Amino acid sequence: MQTKLFIGGEFVDALDGDTIDVIDPHDGSLIAAVAQAKEADVDRAVQAAAQAAPAWARMAAADRGRLLLRLADAIEAEAESLALLETRDTGHPIRDTRNLDVPRTAATFRYFGGMADKFQGSVVPVEAGFLDYVLPTPLGVVGQIVPWNFPVMFCSWKMGPALAAGNTVVLKPAELTPMSALRIGELIAEVGFPAGVVNIVPGYGATAGQRIVDHPGIAKVSFTGSTAVGMSVARGAAATLKQVHLELGGKGANIVFEDANLAAAVGGTAFGIFHNQGQACIAASRLIVHEAIAEEFLARFTALAASIRVGDPKDASTEMGPLTSTMHRDRVLSYVEVARAEGGEVLVGGGPPSDPALAGGCYVEPTVVRIDPSTRVACEEVFGPFMTVHTFRTDEEALQIANSVEYGLGGGLWTSNLSRAHRVARDLHAGMVWINSYKRVNPGSPFGGIGRSGYGREMGFEAMREYTESKAVWVNVDAQIPPFYPRG
Repeated sequence: MQTKLFIGGEFVDALDGDTIDVIDPHDGSLIAAVAQAKEADVDRAVQAAAQAAPAWARMAAADRGRLLLRLADAIEAEAESLALLETRDTGHPIRDTRNLDVPRTAATFRYFGGMADKFQGSVVPVEAGFLDYVLPTPLGVVGQIVPWNFPVMFCSWKMGPALAAGNTVVLKPAELTPMSALRIGELIAEVGFPAGVVNIVPGYGATAGQRIVDHPGIAKVSFTGSTAVGMSVARGAAATLKQVHLELGGKGANIVFEDANLAAAVGGTAFGIFHNQGQACIAASRLIVHEAIAEEFLARFTALAASIRVGDPKDASTEMGPLTSTMHRDRVLSYVEVARAEGGEVLVGGGPPSDPALAGGCYVEPTVVRIDPSTRVACEEVFGPFMTVHTFRTDEEALQIANSVEYGLGGGLWTSNLSRAHRVARDLHAGMVWINSYKRVNPGSPFGGIGRSGYGREMGFEAMREYTESKAVWVNVDAQIPPFYPRG
């Protein structure tokens, strides 16, 4: 395992020699001590990125794309070891890192590798005699701050479009889960990326992260994380007028209408809330179910939730692993007490599992709480295997509950009525909506939210636009321009 900073194409120690202990959330054991980047280390990384930027921007787009395609191939070749590293670092079950996280990472780098030479400018029909063409130009050095919940996947979501568009990158992985990002750095060096194009600086938000936000040599900050920190990033970036992209929290509404396919809705809802232990901004954290089917749905759903195999994430039979840190486990469990204090009924779960073999880890049972939709636990992001349940009678009431929170990232609905499906999808306040499914992602589909869920988009052509500026070039071909000041 690589444990140093990746700056200028080399792995180097932090200048002051400080490290961060990376802990296995399954049993609290030490995985590694990783170099801790601070302000001066970020400055080194920005300098390396700035030196590499002109040549990288001038490189043929197809050649940039080829390097991203090679990186995708290298990730696939290392899939098993990378999946195990991600599992140890995050607590994701190995079946998920093998089948979802690592394949999605390779697919995203491959998508943007193919996009590099297909992202085109345009020609604008202006006045006679002029040619006006618009070039998408890279921003320069971009800073990227990724969270701890899907660290390897977010490397591709952030780096892929930025690199394809011709930018150089300073990426800060979360201090809790830096291991897979450093392994990606090794693969970047192995496949032949020029030195300085990608720099990876694990560190804490208050030091390394803040320096990325403040640094005058960084043209844009792309941040994924909590809404509170995202607001701080936006305020800090204003001092240097750098661009900001924020992918923040969510409180996903998942509406099940009375005509839904019940089996599909139960299974899809379980995936929506319990995949990755509920540690996802798009999690289906609010079940809004029609009162006519609520009891049958909940009987099936709570039985399924109680049957989920919680255990060692390295075991292929495990369906839900630990949360990623002790602090976060305690935060999620505190919301159970808040729910009880607010009059909520815990239908299943509500504590750590009883298995003594899991006592040393950051485990929380799949938890379902029936509660009023105006309560704290129904409005605040818990970010764990914790779902609230609300019932409704009319479509209008379902939408009112769904849109009653300040977040607007993802939402879903289950119905066999095509007209209702499109109408409700249109009226949900969310950047993404799933109909008769939940939590589907693809490199070609834009990902992002509205309201307190942030602004800007990952993935697709929209992500390429996030990392370029439009430069209009006017060419006088044969226009005869009369003198504006005739006496000249």
